[in-house]
Amino acid sequence: MGILDFVFPKSCFGCGREGRYLCLNCIAKCFPAKPICPYCKHHSIDGVTHINCRKKLGIDGLTSVWEYEGVIRKAILSLKYKYATEIGNEISDYLINSLRAKILPSVQYLTPIPIYWYRQNTRGFNQSLEIGKRVADSMNLRFIPDLLIKNKSTVSQVELSGEKRKKNLQGSFSLYPHNSSFTTPNSVFLFDDVFTTGSTMMEAAKVLKRAGVEKVWGLTIAR
Repeated sequence: MGILDFVFPKSCFGCGREGRYLCLNCIAKCFPAKPICPYCKHHSIDGVTHINCRKKLGIDGLTSVWEYEGVIRKAILSLKYKYATEIGNEISDYLINSLRAKILPSVQYLTPIPIYWYRQNTRGFNQSLEIGKRVADSMNLRFIPDLLIKNKSTVSQVELSGEKRKKNLQGSFSLYPHNSSFTTPNSVFLFDDVFTTGSTMMEAAKVLKRAGVEKVWGLTIAR
């Protein structure tokens, strides 16, 4: 325990018990996200995109660990707007343990959804990049921190709904200009913290598919 733990003791986002931001009792009460097709949102075995919902430039499936509510929602919001390494580490540890119990597709790479450079500089971090790297390292996946870049600032998706979310993100992602020796991977986990309507992930997937990635699978902490 460090000196900061005495001055600013950690307490659980759920029950207030001191010692951790996410205690074992509260995390055990979190509802697991049921596997659904990322497009129609109906049940799908292992989160595979339904045949009738498939799009040429779309994501091929989705794996989310928890429902976006309760202590998980509080932790992600706290992480998102005032990144604390220990919150990220705790979420990562629980996330990795849960993913190991799931049936995941055969994918070799993981890349995070990027945020606009100004926002990242202002915050000082991208939570999807930080947690994504820990997940990749623990799951023996090759981590590509900069496969994509976000090339324009957009209005926060929280403030929008439906078609406005799609229009807000159109053309906002592009492939990072790597050197000539870089080979685009053929399968990628596209990692983000939360999947809501899916607009962000689907816009990013279009860019990856156009670049030659054959399989793009969404992977999120919550949905």
